[in-house]
Amino acid sequence: MTRIVAVANQKGGVGKTTTSVNLSASLAMSGSKVLLIDLDPQGNATMGCGVDKNAVPTTIYDWLVEDRPLMDIVTHCQGGFDVLPANLDLTAAEVELMGSDGREYFIKSRLASQAQGYDYVVIDCPPSLSILTVNALIAADGVLIPMQCEYYALEGLSALLETIEGVKAHANPDLVVEGILRTMYDPRNSLTRDVSRQLIQYFGDEVFRTVIPRNVRLAEAPSHGLPAILYDRTSRGAVAYMALAGEFRQKHQRRELPH
Repeated sequence: MTRIVAVANQKGGVGKTTTSVNLSASLAMSGSKVLLIDLDPQGNATMGCGVDKNAVPTTIYDWLVEDRPLMDIVTHCQGGFDVLPANLDLTAAEVELMGSDGREYFIKSRLASQAQGYDYVVIDCPPSLSILTVNALIAADGVLIPMQCEYYALEGLSALLETIEGVKAHANPDLVVEGILRTMYDPRNSLTRDVSRQLIQYFGDEVFRTVIPRNVRLAEAPSHGLPAILYDRTSRGAVAYMALAGEFRQKHQRRELPH
């Protein structure tokens, strides 16, 4: 059964795209069939997979607005997963969606009929609570929330959790929080440690045990169009994302066990 995961946080610069690309690659390395959907008009996830967002003949715009089949548009990436690419055309798609009936359900309805061949669909959401993000949350089984352990991050987290509760109440009652992922983690920083403790105190098991460290190789990898595991598989960042993929799978297996 396909598991759809939205990687979301309306605060920018928290490692959403890095997490989307590297989790997709790590799950694929472990033998899963994975589709990464780039839902951000900046197209950073597309470029981070080694796909030139300005040269692709078709993008997610064609899938959402022109109703082109998913399999006509996806690109196979190094690392063994597929990406549904995005570029600035997605901004136009957002405008067109705004005027459509049932606009919040476009992604859900298309994935329901076209994504059965995948074990995981990972959606890299834009850094805003836009119609695109709402579409992703309605389509998703779960939300993975990357966040930095800093003062303002907790405020942004509470706003996102309110949005998730709203989506659950009105459109997607089965939506769960996959987990909160601490990114750019520096244990030498006392504020990082304090915020991390607060997260565990409030959210308990919803906080992934795996933390993603600040890591130069992780930051360099996108400029080479590669996930970290292909750029330098021994780097601390690559190792952390492989550990995250393992923890992520275990969570799903526990959820699927009969109670």
